[in-house]
Amino acid sequence: MDTTKRYDLVGIGIGPFNLGMAALADDSEVDAVYFDQKEEFNWHPGMLIDGADLQVPFLADLVTIADPKSPYTFINYLHEHDRLYQFYFFNKLDIPRKEYNAYTRWVASKLSNCFFGKKVIDVNYAKEKECYNVTIEDVKTRRSDVIQANHVVLGTGSVPNIPEGFESYPVEDVLHTNHYLFHEKELKKSRSVTVVGSGQSAAEVFYDLLHDQERYGYRINWLTRSAGFFQLESAKLGQEVFSPDYVSYFHGLSFDERKDALSTLGTLRKGIDPSTLKNIYHLLYHRSSEQPLDIMIQPLTEVNGVKKIDEYYELNCRQWQEDHEFQVNTEKLVLATGYKPHFPEWFKRIEDDIEWEDEKRFKVERDQQLVFKDGRKNHIFSLTNLDHSHGTGATNLALSVERNKRVLNAIAGKSLFKVNTNTVFQQFSSKKR
Repeated sequence: MDTTKRYDLVGIGIGPFNLGMAALADDSEVDAVYFDQKEEFNWHPGMLIDGADLQVPFLADLVTIADPKSPYTFINYLHEHDRLYQFYFFNKLDIPRKEYNAYTRWVASKLSNCFFGKKVIDVNYAKEKECYNVTIEDVKTRRSDVIQANHVVLGTGSVPNIPEGFESYPVEDVLHTNHYLFHEKELKKSRSVTVVGSGQSAAEVFYDLLHDQERYGYRINWLTRSAGFFQLESAKLGQEVFSPDYVSYFHGLSFDERKDALSTLGTLRKGIDPSTLKNIYHLLYHRSSEQPLDIMIQPLTEVNGVKKIDEYYELNCRQWQEDHEFQVNTEKLVLATGYKPHFPEWFKRIEDDIEWEDEKRFKVERDQQLVFKDGRKNHIFSLTNLDHSHGTGATNLALSVERNKRVLNAIAGKSLFKVNTNTVFQQFSSKKR
């Protein structure tokens, strides 16, 4: 990091999205630097459960869709680790989550433009100099430095969404799936565990608990307010909504039309992988042939509150279709309640400077620029809180590469990377193109 120079771009946060951008920028004319307060890169370490696979093909790595010849492709990672033959015989598009994490950690270790243990604590716009002053603090020494950048990319990701009233209990008893592996041993030594939620993370945790239930002897409850435990829509034409063409179509809709459209796309992102549901059912069937199951699986059920009673937690539940309230006692509780966007403290200062579509969702251009009221040429790009502007694929790993291409092209002022069009077989608009 050179504090005497002016960078084209400062990236704040290093998750897969900004890491992919850093890899693309590494061999481009965009002079970019990225910071993260974590000491090292690690992708959801609390959910790297044995046997869990990525839900997208390996081609959705950090760079391949933008630059298949990049040294940072997953295929090159396999090559450098002498794993190409094993992967060839593995013969699957979906790779283990643990291997994806190992791959991304390898890329992070190769990049000289990524700095860990460095927290961005402030961003100020210097109008007279037409740049941003970015203050970075070393997490260990607390020393701070200021660097200048023409543009900023906000890649601060998301944080676990803990329902109100559940956050005050010890994390070893009431925890989010994001911390599951950190407390797995304590959970499995308990007498009962309840999982709340019906997405992929909930299913993976339930299956892992189910797999070891006979060994430890705990009871398992699985509750969700959803109408059922539905599988992820995996039809190939259905998956085409995760394409640049659909994102462009979606972005061109009005705000109200986009909100309505999001409600119809839930099963394309929030469902459970069919193989996971199959594995769960097969294990349940085999177990049930020998003995009664000490398990409750119930959809249509809200969990509206929790309180500690002696050694147990009492969950206040409501089967909403019957409008029937009841209680469930559990010793441990795992919340698969999703994530919410995370914004740093300094972002509050610019909230009045940008345009908003409602009280929570800011206006975003197609290339992820926030829209400033003063029309400045120095942009802040966001890689988070984009569902309302870019659709259900806002968190899709393959589309993150497409977003990164557009950001780097916008900063360079020319086409460094080809922007893909006509990427799918169907069309979404009936208007003339």
